[in-house]
Parts: sequence; structure tokens; C-alpha cells
Amino acid sequence: MEHSQSEQLFTRACKTIPGGVNSPVRAFGSVGMPPVFVDHAQGSHITDADGNTYRDYICSWGPLILGHSSPVYYQGIEAALAKGNTYGAPTEIEVEMAELICDAYPSMDMVRMVNSGTEATMSALRLARGYTGRNKFIKFEGCYHGHSDALLVKSGSGTLTFGVPTSAGVTEGAAQDTLVATYNDLDSVQALFAENAGEIAAIIVEPVAGNMGVVPPTQAFMEGLRKITEDNGALLIFDEVITGFRVAYGGAQAVMGITPDLTTLGKIIGGGMPVGAFGGRRDIMEKLAPTGPVYQAGTLSGNPIAMAMGLNTLRYLKAHPEVYDAMEARAIQLEEGFKANIEATGIAAQITRFKGMMCQFFTDTPIVDFASVMTSDTEKYARYFRAMLEAGNLLAPSQFEAIFLSAAHTQEDVAQTIADHRAALEELAHG
Repeated sequence: MEHSQSEQLFTRACKTIPGGVNSPVRAFGSVGMPPVFVDHAQGSHITDADGNTYRDYICSWGPLILGHSSPVYYQGIEAALAKGNTYGAPTEIEVEMAELICDAYPSMDMVRMVNSGTEATMSALRLARGYTGRNKFIKFEGCYHGHSDALLVKSGSGTLTFGVPTSAGVTEGAAQDTLVATYNDLDSVQALFAENAGEIAAIIVEPVAGNMGVVPPTQAFMEGLRKITEDNGALLIFDEVITGFRVAYGGAQAVMGITPDLTTLGKIIGGGMPVGAFGGRRDIMEKLAPTGPVYQAGTLSGNPIAMAMGLNTLRYLKAHPEVYDAMEARAIQLEEGFKANIEATGIAAQITRFKGMMCQFFTDTPIVDFASVMTSDTEKYARYFRAMLEAGNLLAPSQFEAIFLSAAHTQEDVAQTIADHRAALEELAHG
């Protein structure tokens, strides 16, 4: 495939945009090439600046559950734009969105709209601290909850200690109350509560880890987190920015049958527009300003255009639950095909999947946590990525990101991707 236009655009971008991209996840450095610049997309396919078309398994990192440019997203948008694109004042459509979210998530009595997943998680943590009167919280190594200072922390070599900053510019003061545990390991959580008795406000967790690749939890782990927080007077926060409305209409909590105290959402609830939300029990949410002492604000929160596209999407998903069955069927088809290819070629690789989210890790170690994820061969993934791209499949340009299916992906799309996967693995097997 020809990539000269993308290369020229990247050269231009590097002069005025740090690293040439507006989010590091878009960089292709870890796969050894300049990024592909997108021109347009439709359904399950995306077309770059050079006119190359790919089957897209990024789906804007999750939100495009109906695929690209679905007419569902855009119903009535021209009329909404004609009325105005922002007011900085309340609108009926915000109320409709809040009612729909609370109906879909029984754990939420009230919800506050924000503009991104980062805002949602940052605000939920502040609220948890304000509600409990405690300062410390637990996150899990390898789980990403946005780029606010206190959350850019992980433990070193799996040690259970106070977190240290993993980004320049994050102070030790900002990180000192961040405790890091091991995903799928309840003992590591219990140890932190024992060492910090009466000081922990909350646990924040991706109910399905999606930011170190896809690492599904055990049911016992998730149930254990619920019990530990209840026993210790702490809150349980589910970060469903990725999984909310994607793995099920009621999110991962509906699949697992677990009720968190607070939930963060993003991605799908804006139909692909910048949006986020956090919500939970009424007694907790009423601590937010203007009714309570915990301050949180945003001029563009509840933007009417984002709300309109989000309502279109969520109403469609509510009326068409078969979307989730079809999407999972395609994911199972992909999983089974990939596993058959791995067995046939003898390549050391692991496949993980939760509903319509999947990942392939180049390792012979079973994937259960961050440490096992980090045994992956990233150089092999880079070679594999380039082979799949040249065959017409756009995967995440990183070993440690998910494959996202959409309702627009067809059996034919997936069958061709499986065939291309077989060819890519055979190329790797032969050096």
C-alpha cells in the first residue's frame, strides 16, 4: 500500500503538534512507522489520506458501536444545530439523557454530564473523597482512568506501596494518596486496606481491563471488591468509560450482577462526540455543588449536539438488543479463527475476549494481570501489525490495546481478517 500522503501529513504535523498527534495512542512509533491519517469512514471501513481502505478494529477506541457514520447517530442533528450548538444553560435534552442513563443503570439514582472520561473519573474520585472524608484510594496496575495527576500512577514491579508518578509533571504530592494493587488479586487489595485502615475512600477499577489490552476479571475478584469496600466503609467506582453500553446495555455491571456506588461513562453516550458522565447513589451525588460541598463544573457539559447524538444511539440500542448478540457473534468468530491460526502456526500467543472486546498478546503466559501482559513480545506485535495493515486491517498500533468490534462488521469482514491473520502469523513463523 502507498502511504506517501500520510507520511507528508505526519511531517507537517510534527512541526506544530507535539509528536505529530493530539493523543499519544494515535502514534505508530511502537509499530515502527508513521501514523495513518484518516480521510473518511463508513460502516466497518476506514479510508486514509492515500485512498487505502481498511477493516477498522479500533472504532475510535470503542464508542462507534454501530460503526462509522451510521445514520442512527445523525437523526435530527441538522435541526439541533440550527437551534444552536451550545448555550451554557440547562436544556430539556440533558434531562432526557439523565433519565435514560439512570433507567439503564439501576446503580445510578443521579448522573452528572461532563466532557470526557478523564473528567468523569477525576470528578468521581473527588466526590468519593468528599463523601467519605478520606483521602486515599486504590487503583490497579495497568488500569487507565484518564490523565488526571493522581491517576497517572502504577506500582513498581508489582510492589504494594504508595504510588509513584509515572508521568513527568505529576508531583509526589499528587500521587501520595494513590495506592496500587494487582488486578485479579484480592490479597493485594486486602493488604492495602490493612495497612491503611480507615483512610481509603474508594477503589476505582475497570470492570473489564481494556487499557493494557483486554484482561477479563474473575467473577470472584469483582464480587470480592464489592465486599471489601462494604466491609471497610469505602466506595466502589466502576470505570465503564469503555465498557458502558458497549459490552451490554447496562454495562459490565449488568453482566456481572454487581452494583457499584459510582460509575463513570463516556464514549458511546455521545454517539462518538466528546462526552462523559458519572453517577451513583442519590446520597453520594447530592454532595455535588450546588447542593453539596464537592465542586465540579463545565461550561460545555451536557452539550446539546453531543446529547442529541448520544440519545439517538442509546435509544437505538435499547430498542435493538440484538445488536449486542450480533456483535458478540462476530467477536466469537474472530476469536475462534485467531485461536485456530495460532494453533496451526505454532506461534506463542494468547487471545482474551469479553463480549465484543478482544485482544491478542504475543506471549505463552496466560493473561491475568499487568505482569503477565508485560511478558508480551512487542517487536513481534509490530511486525504483525504492519502485515495486517498492508492486508487491509487497521488494528490498534500497540500491543496493549483492544480490538473493538461493531454492529457494522460482517461475517465477510471477519472471515477476511482471519485469513489475513493466518498469513501474518505464517510470515512471523518463518522469520
